[in-house]
Amino acid sequence: MIIDIHTHLFPNNIRENRENYFLDEPAFALLYRDPGARMVGSDEMIRAMDEHGVDISVVFGFPWINPDTCRKHNDYILESVSRHPDRLLGFCCVNPYTQNADEEVRRCLEAGLCGVGELALYQPGGITRDAVRRIAPIMEQCREKNLPVLFHTNEPVGHQYPGKSDNTLFQIYNLVKTYPDNTIVLAHWGGGLFFYNLLKKEVGQVLENVYFDTAASPFLYDPRIYRIAMELAGEDKIVFGTDYPLIPPERYYQEIEEAGLADSARKKLLGANAAALLSISYDQQHL
Repeated sequence: MIIDIHTHLFPNNIRENRENYFLDEPAFALLYRDPGARMVGSDEMIRAMDEHGVDISVVFGFPWINPDTCRKHNDYILESVSRHPDRLLGFCCVNPYTQNADEEVRRCLEAGLCGVGELALYQPGGITRDAVRRIAPIMEQCREKNLPVLFHTNEPVGHQYPGKSDNTLFQIYNLVKTYPDNTIVLAHWGGGLFFYNLLKKEVGQVLENVYFDTAASPFLYDPRIYRIAMELAGEDKIVFGTDYPLIPPERYYQEIEEAGLADSARKKLLGANAAALLSISYDQQHL
C-alpha cells in the first residue's frame, strides 16, 4: 500500500479563475501566478493516483487569508473525501492569522477530516513566537483528538524559490518543543532538522512525536537523503509526501530506488509509517 501524505486540491472556481485571488492573497500569488503552476481537482487526483499506484492520498487546500475562501476550500476537501472515501483522507487547512481559525478547524474535524495542514507561515519573519502562540487552540484540538498537524518548513540555506519562507531551524525546533505532546509532521524534510538527532542531549526527546515528509525532495535534495534521514530520524519517522501536483510520484520512486533502501525500510517509507500515523489499516501486499 502506498500512502501519499502531502497533496493539494483546488475547487474548479479557483482553478479557472486564479487571477481573481492574486491581489488579496500574496502567498497564493507567489506560488500560483505562474500559469505553469498546476492545480488539480479530486477527479484528476484519483486518475493520477491510479496511474502512479498510490492507494491513499491525504489532501488539503491552502492557508487563505480570506476566511470565506478558506471555508469554501475546506468544504471542497470535505466533499472530495466524501466522494472518494476509500482513496482520499482530508486535512483542514487554515491561516493561523485569520480570525476564528480555530473555529474553522473545529468545524472541519467534527465533519470528519483527520488532521490539520498544511499550516504555512509565509509572512516575513517565518515561524515567529507570535505564530507559535497563535496556533495553541489548534494544537490543543488535535492533541485532544490525537490527530496530526502538518507544517510547511524548508531549509534556511541554499537557493531561493517561490514558497521558500523565512523560517530558521531554531524556529522549527521551538515550534515542536512548544508542543511536545502533539503529533507533528514537518514537510519538506523539516528543513534538515532531523540531522540534530545526532546531538547527545535533548533533541531526540523533543523530536519524539515528530515525523518528516519527503515533499519536493526531487527539486531539493540528493537521493541519498532517504537513507540518511531514515538512519538519523529513525525508519519509523519518515513519511512519503509528493506535494502533488508539483511533482508526480514516479520521480520519487526513481530516487528512492537510487537511495538503495532495504525492502523493509522502503515499505515503511511508502506506506506503513503513514498508516500508523493516520491510524488506518496497512495492506502491504499492494506495495
